[in-house]
Amino acid sequence: MKDLIKITKQILDDRYPDADVIFLAGSLLRGEGTPYSDLDLVVIFEQLPHAWRESFNFQGYPVEAFVHDPETFNYFIHELGRPSGLSAMAYMVAEGVEVPCPSEISRSVKRIAADLIAAGPPELSDEDERKLRYTITNLIDDIRQPRSKEELVASGAELYGALANYYFRANGLWSAVNKSIPRRLGKTDPELYSRFREGFEELFAGGQSDKVIALAEEILKRHGGFLFDGYKHEASPACRKPLVQQVMIR
Repeated sequence: MKDLIKITKQILDDRYPDADVIFLAGSLLRGEGTPYSDLDLVVIFEQLPHAWRESFNFQGYPVEAFVHDPETFNYFIHELGRPSGLSAMAYMVAEGVEVPCPSEISRSVKRIAADLIAAGPPELSDEDERKLRYTITNLIDDIRQPRSKEELVASGAELYGALANYYFRANGLWSAVNKSIPRRLGKTDPELYSRFREGFEELFAGGQSDKVIALAEEILKRHGGFLFDGYKHEASPACRKPLVQQVMIR
């Protein structure tokens, strides 16, 4: 912890000397990092012309920095993160360590993040819920009798994220993506995560899909189960592009 804070302070001095604070977060801070783990930072200035994200190496550490002022941070977590059901950056700030020390601005940003997390994601609309169920139903059909191991792995990989996302969103919980899924699911429902992990391990290692199919059926059952017959998704009338007449040159 002391080494990480020291490195973060050096990054602040060298790259962001005018910033108010850096929130140090991520797997290295939790003690779960690997030699290839990023040093995850949220850098807060008092005011910026725009936000940005950048990656760089610093004294042997790969660093991923999200650079904001309070208003851009507020926009990104509310207008971009929350509608998708994701709150990764809000959690980085809420759980992060303030470097070099807490300030009025850092405390304000922490409150913004904590309030968003407490409010939870927006409720799924009926249309979005049906769309997610329909997607999962198609992926389940693809793994029942796949034409090849390659297709099984491809469909299973997509199903892993889709099924986890549906579980979180259908239960009014913040969702997760990629490598954060096991951690979030394990904290939310350890028993379900145990079956989730076991089912997908059997799917990927041995091509056995029975446990994953049963798990998907259980997760979707609360809202009506698998969905195919009768599903309809209407495009917006604005989804139209006029044809341009081509002039024939003789």
